[in-house]
Amino acid sequence: MIDPARFSRRAFMVMPLALAACTASNPEVFRIGGATMGTVYQVVAIDAARRLSEDEVKTAVEGALAEVNSAMSNWDPASEISRFNGQTGTGPVAVSPALNQVMAAAEAIHTASNGRFDTTMGPIIELWGFGAPGATAMPSDTALAAARARAGHANTLQVGQGTLQKTQPAAQVYLAGIGKGYGADHVGRALERLGIENYLVEIGGDMYAAGRNPDGLPWQIGIETPAADRMEVLRVVGVSNLGLASSGDYRNYVERDGVRFSHLIDPSTGRPVTHDTASTTVLADNAMLADGWATAFHIMGKDEGLAVAEAEGLAVLFTERDRDADGLRFKTTASRAFRAIAG
Repeated sequence: MIDPARFSRRAFMVMPLALAACTASNPEVFRIGGATMGTVYQVVAIDAARRLSEDEVKTAVEGALAEVNSAMSNWDPASEISRFNGQTGTGPVAVSPALNQVMAAAEAIHTASNGRFDTTMGPIIELWGFGAPGATAMPSDTALAAARARAGHANTLQVGQGTLQKTQPAAQVYLAGIGKGYGADHVGRALERLGIENYLVEIGGDMYAAGRNPDGLPWQIGIETPAADRMEVLRVVGVSNLGLASSGDYRNYVERDGVRFSHLIDPSTGRPVTHDTASTTVLADNAMLADGWATAFHIMGKDEGLAVAEAEGLAVLFTERDRDADGLRFKTTASRAFRAIAG
């Protein structure tokens, strides 16, 4: 089975900048963090009325994360999605509203991205060694064809109104590419029920930013330069009431015969992507959509991805390796929607 912690594309991909001191109104600023979903999370919540305790905020955050994990954790055998994966029947299975929302979004992104976002790619990912530590051989064409026959939404899955159905008994659904985004949104809703309007929730690089930071400005988010040998900020965007997520190919990969292969697999070929797009960053109405679309756009690459982004009115920034520059340099291309939001 795929290890979602190992397969995560999020480590250090996008990072909140250091927050400035509180304004003269002196609200209470809570900073809470920990481990969840095979990665880490951090929450910054601003209590303008100074009426909440840190324990109250932490309880709300941890409760929301527990709810998400109970529905969508691929590494918890008792979770709803693990139970679905474990059954071999091909009849419709009733699912919770939360899981139905995520799977409906996954199906919509799958369709709009020409199949590039796919939650059923487990057999292909494992064949390339991203879910099976120690795998070193290049997949044969025969093995790849067999794995592709056991993957793909159209081949293995039907998403209904409140139901999920396998069309192949061995089908498996993995939510690492969209579940953390949903988790960030769900934590945000829990904070709002406490009366908190200004907050930042980040889970493994997927985030939702609401309202303003302690200085009264949009949350200032640093997008990392997609270079494996250094950590530096490529650009800063101000984010308010939006989800943000990035996907990149420069930290998770395997090597075969001296060639580096990205962990991001193109469902249309069953092979790792080879284009020059090093990372994609998406702004969307919520973190769930930003999460799923970041993967889809990265797999498509800048040329095809930009055409889809413009057709769908989506906000995405593509960062490519600049092959014409001396050394490892990058160039960026933003969709119209991204420029309208971030400049």
